[in-house]
Amino acid sequence: MRGNITRRGKLSWQIKFDVPSLDGKRQQRYATVKGSRQDAQKELTRLLAAADQGALPDPPSSTLAEYLRAWLDGPLGLSPKTLERYRELSERQIILHLGATKLQKFRPEHVQQWHGALLAGGLSARTVGHAHQVLRLMLQCAVKNGTLARNVAAVHAPPKVEEDEIEILSADQIADVLAKLEGRSLYPIVSLALATGMRRGELLGLQWDDINLDARTIRVERSLEETNAGLRLKSPKTKSGRRNITMPADMLRAYKIEQMWNRLVMGAGKLEPDTLVFTDVHGKPLKPHTVSRAWRRVVAAKKLPAVTFHALRHTHASVLINAGVDILTISRRLGHSKASVTLDVYGHLIGGADEAAANAIGSLPGGTPGER
Repeated sequence: MRGNITRRGKLSWQIKFDVPSLDGKRQQRYATVKGSRQDAQKELTRLLAAADQGALPDPPSSTLAEYLRAWLDGPLGLSPKTLERYRELSERQIILHLGATKLQKFRPEHVQQWHGALLAGGLSARTVGHAHQVLRLMLQCAVKNGTLARNVAAVHAPPKVEEDEIEILSADQIADVLAKLEGRSLYPIVSLALATGMRRGELLGLQWDDINLDARTIRVERSLEETNAGLRLKSPKTKSGRRNITMPADMLRAYKIEQMWNRLVMGAGKLEPDTLVFTDVHGKPLKPHTVSRAWRRVVAAKKLPAVTFHALRHTHASVLINAGVDILTISRRLGHSKASVTLDVYGHLIGGADEAAANAIGSLPGGTPGER
């Protein structure tokens, strides 16, 4: 088959078809059609006929901006939130600086100069790296489609990111946070975050059907995501993200009774299995940024340690590490795809490993081995 049709929007279609070139090989060409699928099929038939007759004009030389926007409109298989971020990085960081450049004339030196311009403009190395990733993926697609011969974004690596010190609470600070939040609306979600290490979106996507209070287990099945289109529940990105977590005894039991009573008072009906655990006073989902904002306000008001809400997850991991829990168990509990990810993030918190290794070797028959 020389061509296919892919939906891009409600009334928009992308046509992809092959045309012969002078060297006998086939090149891929693209076109966009507004209307019905039948209209797109007619246009594909016309373009193929024109190509066979040698009457198909050469494609115009696309700019990087044109190709990038067309790529973002295609079927990338990204979540709405990720696609929003890609579009934001594309418009603000890539197209603004490189958009007018002809795709076929894009060179490695352009990438290097672009990095420098972004950094000079005050952008962090981390954000430059994110923008570079979008550009690299787009150019990778252009190479795969035969539009470009090589991916010039793969020649120059993005600026190195200095690793930030992970924010964690000490044991005394954990006790202080929980004591000062007692009786406040944030207490249940903060205490569960500290007890399980769940991500903010996972906590907000939690339903009562996911919790077995008697068995003291939580089943992570989804996450609440906020996009420009509104809130949506999504499945974990990886298989390891869908997991079971144990929690302390009686945690959430009193909160569930309180929520049931509040729903009766508000006329919201009984607590259904799919009712979200954490909601506003009207029983509606909480927006992720609303929780973070409420956390920042209570931190300031109660003079708590100035850490982000995400630091509660890091704190959970550090508590487990200090308790001597093995890294594989911690990784599974956090929902990381690999234990190596956990080590990359928290490896510096694992102290005493070298001393323990020396002691283990020293305890072998024959005493401490000499150098060889």
